[in-house]
Amino acid sequence: MSASRVVVVTGGTRGIGLGLAGQLLERGCRVVVCGRSSAAVDTAVAELGAVGGDRVSGIAADVTDRESLQKLWDHTTETFGRVDVWINNAGVSAPRRPLPEIPAASVESVIRTNLVGAINGSAVALAGLSAQAGGGWIWNMEGFGSDGQLQPGMAVYGASKRAVTYLTAAMVKEAKGTDVRVGYLSPGIVATDLLVDDYDGQPEAFEKARKIFNILGDRVETVTPWLADHVLAASKNGTRVAWLTRSKAMDRFLTAGFRSRDIFATDESPATSTGAVA
Repeated sequence: MSASRVVVVTGGTRGIGLGLAGQLLERGCRVVVCGRSSAAVDTAVAELGAVGGDRVSGIAADVTDRESLQKLWDHTTETFGRVDVWINNAGVSAPRRPLPEIPAASVESVIRTNLVGAINGSAVALAGLSAQAGGGWIWNMEGFGSDGQLQPGMAVYGASKRAVTYLTAAMVKEAKGTDVRVGYLSPGIVATDLLVDDYDGQPEAFEKARKIFNILGDRVETVTPWLADHVLAASKNGTRVAWLTRSKAMDRFLTAGFRSRDIFATDESPATSTGAVA
């Protein structure tokens, strides 16, 4: 399938989603993004339009509402004729605190956005892709906890992402033998407001974690070109596109003493960047 594929990115108005949308546009795709507010969508589409012109569109959508995501699908097919790739990227985090200290509203928001949102998006995309000639791809965004890692303060977010990985594995089985393919998309640690917001009101904890983030983490503009290339190149159902592998993490730790990096800086010079390594 050509690079002019039609791609939907949920949560595409900021962070990894926005960066990924831009990279897909640079590669000739037609892209539709969604966000929770019309204002956020309008801002993102205006920014992305500088790259993609009339190849980008957007609509406000609530991923916790399946009917809203069906409207996103319908908007995309009405605008570009079909959907080739659907990326369930929308996500939120909870404060990194002991479970009893996390408000019930935060717990509900994380589970409904990260898990229910991925389920809703997958259900809409699976039905739509199955009904169209040639099928297409569904990608679910993994995160901390997807591979079973455990860390104090990450119970809610980690549980949501662990469940998304199970969801994706189940969908891979369901899609077997069809024209629909399902993949895992794992960006690793990326400097976004989502990461920083985890430490809201905990400056000391953030400064401590920052040291690790600067070893293992990367910036949106470093990770998303690699993700976009691998998403477009994938051909096998069940493919996992993972930026931060165990071997890469080990290499980062072994060479940390020879590098000076700040992934949260406004501008990172080439001398301190790790570059887009596979």
